[in-house]
Parts: sequence; structure tokens; C-alpha cells
Amino acid sequence: MTGLKPSWIDSANAPDTDFPLNNLPYGVFSVDDGDLRCGVAIGDRIVDATGLEAAGILRADPEADVLDAPWWNDFMELGPKVWADYRARLTALLSDGADEQTQEAVITHSVPMAQATLHMPFRVSEYTDFYAGRHHATNVGTMFRGAENALPPNWLHIPIGYNGRASSVVVSGTDVTRPHGQLKGPNDTVPRFGPSARFDIELEMGAIVGTASDGPISVAEAYDNIFGYVLLNDWSARDIQAWEYQPLGPFQAKATATTISPWIVTAAALEPFRTSTPEREKDLLPYLQEPGPMLYDIALDVGLTPAGGDETVIARTNYNEMYYSAAQQLAHHTTCGCPMRVGDLLGSGTISGPEKDMRGSLLELSWGGKEPLTLDSGETRSFIEDGDTLALRGAAQGDGFRIGFGPCLGTVTPARS
Repeated sequence: MTGLKPSWIDSANAPDTDFPLNNLPYGVFSVDDGDLRCGVAIGDRIVDATGLEAAGILRADPEADVLDAPWWNDFMELGPKVWADYRARLTALLSDGADEQTQEAVITHSVPMAQATLHMPFRVSEYTDFYAGRHHATNVGTMFRGAENALPPNWLHIPIGYNGRASSVVVSGTDVTRPHGQLKGPNDTVPRFGPSARFDIELEMGAIVGTASDGPISVAEAYDNIFGYVLLNDWSARDIQAWEYQPLGPFQAKATATTISPWIVTAAALEPFRTSTPEREKDLLPYLQEPGPMLYDIALDVGLTPAGGDETVIARTNYNEMYYSAAQQLAHHTTCGCPMRVGDLLGSGTISGPEKDMRGSLLELSWGGKEPLTLDSGETRSFIEDGDTLALRGAAQGDGFRIGFGPCLGTVTPARS
């Protein structure tokens, strides 16, 4: 595996930074309530890609400004060849050995990350969430249907998903208001309306479509069409979901918010960390079979911080636990002729592992509330309480460097009266 690529920006060479030269993730930032600008994370700084373009130092398109809008969609539309060329030229600007003039130009067009506010890195066209983690699906199915009927008959054959709300996708740091909904618990004789008492998270990865398609594409084509990845928290109201989900699946229970991390880590940066999906219990149909490794080895964890307290890490797992890769999900999504657009977001589904402390939701960690978690403070949790902050983190570990995403944070505020 490739080692650390040294940069003249010293903070990018620290082994614990999320943003070495090997990474160069794309985001959107502002300083002092100024304009939103496209930026690239490197060490503890953000390179102003919009500024470099306006100055003629680094342009993706020699004939048009594509980074003057507050998102990376216009850049994505230029296609994989431009993505690769831009990344190579950006790497050269930031590599150890760049001349003094280059360094001065980059410093002029960069800011300390601590001074910046981060925003949504791309405009979400549409959002589809999948249910593609076998351990999660087995755990949830066991809770509600028993171990012998945990997985539905189709689960080992196709990536199951549902269409979510693009309008509800928010960037890390955005507060999440506890939702209201129609509820009917085991002790209710009739439905009632009220705030969710079983509010939860789902630890996921989100894949961002960078190349549009108008009809069916292969798994290999789908892999090439994915621009990059973010951490994704699929906030879920379990009590609302339990009452509404039959017969058409999740609806209002999943519409409150979906939080993503602020930096798009490109598929190119993750290339050294490719790994294979698990062995199949049943052979997939040819159109879903992968020509090579299409998952990634990305360590993930979840932290819960109660109001006024310290964080407890409540789960650790890895993206390599997924049963279906994002490329398989995207290829399956197109089979009916469904057009995919630049900026479409695909949620992986909850990423859980085989052990209890590897479960990516409180529903699983507390086994439906029957086994509450004890936090380091001594408090217990079955589901999220008002004031709790949930943090998702992830990084692929290389030789002396890591490819990180930055945190994916959300604090739950009380339901509106």
C-alpha cells in the first residue's frame, strides 16, 4: 500500500490527521459569514478552490468557472478524466518540493480550518437509502420476526432500498428536532399523535453519483460513476416506523433528517483500501456480480455525548461488513431504466458487525430497549434523549497516514410544542 505523500503543509504530514495529501477531500466553507466557497481539506487548512480558479492558478475547465457555485456538482459533471487531472495538479501544488511561488499562492488562497464554517458539500439531487448490512438486517429481523424468519426471502438476492427525502439531508453540526408522528404501541388501544420516544441513529456510508446515466449500467460502470463518499446518519423514529411501515416500508419515520459529514472523500483517495464483499450464501444473478473488490476497509465508530457530559464510544465497526457494495446498489437501481443524476445520494444501510459492540444503531445495541446501554457517566440509554449529541467517525488506515472524513455530528433538540 502507498505510504504517506509528504506535503509542504506540515500539519498534513501528522499521522493522526484526517486530511493528508493522500486524501484531499472536497467541501464547501465560509469565513466570517462571507460567501460560500468550494474548498479542499489539507492538514489543518482549507485550500480555497474557488479562489484558485478565479486567479487562474488551478482550473478544472479552461473555458468556464465551475467552482463559483456553493457546491461541487458542476465539477462532478465534467467527468472522471477531469476529476483525475484536477486531483493530480492539486497534488502537485501541495506536494513537498513545490516552489516558493506556488506555496505563497496556495497560502494566499487558503484559510485555517478552525476559522471556517462548513456547509453542504454538494446539492443532493435525490436520495435513496438501502438496507444492505446483513448483521443489521438479521438483528432487526430477529427482534421482530424471530431468528428463523429474520431475513426476508429476497434479501440475499437483491439490494433492498427505499426512496428518501433529499430535502431532509443536512450537513454535520445541524441540530435535529425530535419528530412528531402517529404512534400505536403495544399498550395503545387506538393510535395517538405525539413526539417519538424511540428516536435512533443508523451508522451508514453515503455514495455520491458523479456521472449521470439514463438506463441500466453494469456494476463496473457504476463503480466508475461514483465520485466519492461521506459518512451518513439516517435518523430513525422507531416507534413511528413500527406503526407505519406495513405495507410500503419507511416513510415519516425516516424523513426528519439525514446528516452527512462535510467532506466528500473521493473514490480515488479510497482506491488503496478496496476490499471484497463477503462470501455469498446464494449466488447473485450475473448483473449484480462484481468484477473485483468494490468495498472499502474503513474503520467506523459512534460516540454519544449526553448534555453537559463526556462522550462514550458506543460502537465500533467497519464498512467492509456490508453485504452489497455501493456499486452493486447503484447498478441495481438503474435496472428498471431509472435515470441517475449527478448529486444523487445512496445510503448504504446500517453498518453493523457480528459482535454486540459493532452494532450501528441503538435499536440493536439496546436490543429494542430491553438491554439499555450504560454510558461512562453512569447514565443509561435505550434510545436518544433530548440534548444528546451523536458523532459518527470513520477513517481508512494506511501506512503512516489515514484517510478520514471528519466527524458527522448532530444534537437532538426537543420536539416542537
